[in-house]
This record gives sequence, structure tokens and C-alpha cells, in this order.
Amino acid sequence: MMNFFRNRWWVVVASMSGLLVGSGAVNVFALGVFLKPVTQDLHVGRGYFASGILLSSILTALGCFFIGYFLDRFGTRRVMIPGVLLYAAATAGYSMLTASPFVLYALFLATGLVGVIGSPVPYGCAVAKWFDARRGLALGISQAGVGLGVAIVPKIAERLILHFGWRAGFLGMGVTILVFAFIPIALFLRDPSPQDRARISDVAPAGNLPGISATQAFRGAWRFWALCLVFFLAVTSINGTLTHVVPYLTDRGISIQTATSALSLAGIALLLGRAFSGWCVDRFFAPYVAIVFFLFPMGGVALLASGWGGAAPIVGTVCLGLAIGAEADLLAYFVSRYFGLKDYAKIYGTMFGIFAIAAGFGPWLGGTIYDHFHSYMPLFAFDEVAILVICALLLPLGPYAYPAPGQSPRGARLRATA
Repeated sequence: MMNFFRNRWWVVVASMSGLLVGSGAVNVFALGVFLKPVTQDLHVGRGYFASGILLSSILTALGCFFIGYFLDRFGTRRVMIPGVLLYAAATAGYSMLTASPFVLYALFLATGLVGVIGSPVPYGCAVAKWFDARRGLALGISQAGVGLGVAIVPKIAERLILHFGWRAGFLGMGVTILVFAFIPIALFLRDPSPQDRARISDVAPAGNLPGISATQAFRGAWRFWALCLVFFLAVTSINGTLTHVVPYLTDRGISIQTATSALSLAGIALLLGRAFSGWCVDRFFAPYVAIVFFLFPMGGVALLASGWGGAAPIVGTVCLGLAIGAEADLLAYFVSRYFGLKDYAKIYGTMFGIFAIAAGFGPWLGGTIYDHFHSYMPLFAFDEVAILVICALLLPLGPYAYPAPGQSPRGARLRATA
């Protein structure tokens, strides 16, 4: 029985559960549900409230730049266990929001400082160390937790607000983080021991890991900055738009229940997109896989902008969710294949820091556009242009520098891998 619970796939399960209530699901998508009742109750603008999300995301991003060093020095468990407790407490602290800039920004500052614990960085680092040939699938499954979070957490937020009000709703979100993140992390999340490395063949080797240093990536690898721009634009456009989907649809006269259901369906699409994109990159060239997935939001944004009724806004929202499904696990996979595992935590943490800035910049951009134009149409136009730029940047990335055993630099499988 002990060996059963020491199976490395429990690390994947714990990561998936933790990311279900991660900073993306809670501090971006659930806040999209809280946005309208909070701003109406406090009599503040949507752009003003979203500026708090931007502040939180910037601080989380700064944390991503440094957490890799802590993970390398202290290990996953020693960082994650106290960090999740602080993250849950900070989320519950949103219940004290007021219209005062000092209070609002102080609370968002607190969540931003500890929000890196809810990001995919520590989970991705843990999972990447346990897998090589099946790394894409493992990362895809673990980070599908974000999709579950987008599907489940907004509905939890809606029910809490409906029955208890938004202040108690934030307290409930803090408890939800403890249940879904703290318990699985305490039970299962860990780095592979020397005994684990000796027992499992498909695990990252100990000692001198293959790859370049973080300094080499930052200073001399043009792919690093190309990928940073790709995922900054992707998160700004797609995540930023999804954050405003609920208020956008309710502004059109669609019920809050239908709007949050559309967001939940996007979360299910995100879940499927992450698992499927992870399966694909183990078999096909990752830049081509990414381009295919990023084509979905082009159609989704067009459907939202069309103003069509019926199923069109729901289908459009789901298309956005499919693209988000590919974002974070593709980022983790790209880092491992183009830069290796030598300084994986530092490089991935830095890139995800830029990712996290975009997670706050997108909602702020959408809220500011709405406050200025009283319409989301300029945001939709920005989305379409951004996705075209993304596809253009992915094409010249070239072959992998560090392919998996049995995999060509172009992603093709040379032999079956156990």
C-alpha cells in the first residue's frame, strides 16, 4: 500500500488538485464573477477594480522570478506547504475590500506576494523532474487542474455570492484552497529521491542535468525572448478577454447563471485542451501544436464580437478555453525542450513571471477599454491581431535542443517509449 501511494503519478494528481484552486482560477477567473457585484456594491469602476488584479499579478510575476531559486535550494514541499496556507489566508482577506485605494491595493498586494505559490511554476518543476519521455502528458494532466478550476471555481464563487454575499464568498474561497490544495500537497507532492531515480527509468537524472544556464538563456537565447513575447500576448489577449466574459454577457442581457455556465464550459475545454495538448507534444512538433491551438480563440473572439445569440457566445467562450488549455503546459514543455533541465526552475519561473504580468495586464486592459469606450469591441480587435503575431513568432523556433529519448529534434517519435 505504501508503494502504491509513492507512485509518481500521485505527484501529478496533487499538482492537478492544487492548480484547481491556483492563482489563475481564483485570482483571475473567480474574480471575474466577483467583479460586477463588488464594483456595484462599492460604487467603483471596473477598470479601478481590475487595476488591483494587475498589481497582484505584477507582484506574483516578481515572485516567479525568484521562486525557482527557493525551489532549487529548499525543495518543493518546504516551499509549498507554508506558502499555500498564506495564499488561502490572503484570498480570504478579499472579504475586507472597501472603495479605499489603500485597502484595495493593500489586499491585492498581499495576494500578489503569495500568489506565486498558486502558479504552475512549483507544480511544473516538480512534475518535470519525475518524467522525461512522457513529460508532455504528465504536465498536461497536472496543469489541467487549471481547467478544472475555471470550470468549478467560478460556479463555487457564484453560489457563495448568491447565498452569502460576496464578502462571505471570499472567505469560502479561502477554505476551498485549503481543501483542494493544502491537503494533497501535504500528502503527495515531493521531489524524486535517489531511491526513486534508481527505481524509475523515465525520470530526470540526478547530478549534471542537461541544459543551459539561466544566464545563457537570458542573455544569448533569442528563443527565450520570442517565447516570452508569445505567451505574454497569448495571456493578455485570451485570459484578459475571458476575465470579462461574465460581465460582457450579462451586459448583453444574458443571465448570470448562463454566463458563469459558459465560463465553466470554457474551464472544461481548458481541461481537455491541456491534457490533449500534452499528449500531442509528446508525439508532434510543439510549435505546430501550439499554432493549431491558438487558432481556436480567433474564431471564439469573432463569435463573441458578432453579437449573435443562441449558442454563439457559449461556443466562443469555449474556444477561448481551448487555447488557455494549451498555454501553461506548452510553456513548461517548451522550456524543457529548448533550454533543458539544468536551470529549469529559474528559467521557467522567469518566463512564467512574464506570463503572470500578462494575467493581470489583460483584465486591466479590458476594464480600461470598457471604461473608456463602454464597449469590449476594441479589445476583441486587439485579440485577433495578437494571435496572428503569436503564430508568426512560433514558426521560426526550430528543432528542439533537448529532445526526449527516442524523439527527434523535430518532435517525431523514433521508437516506442515505455
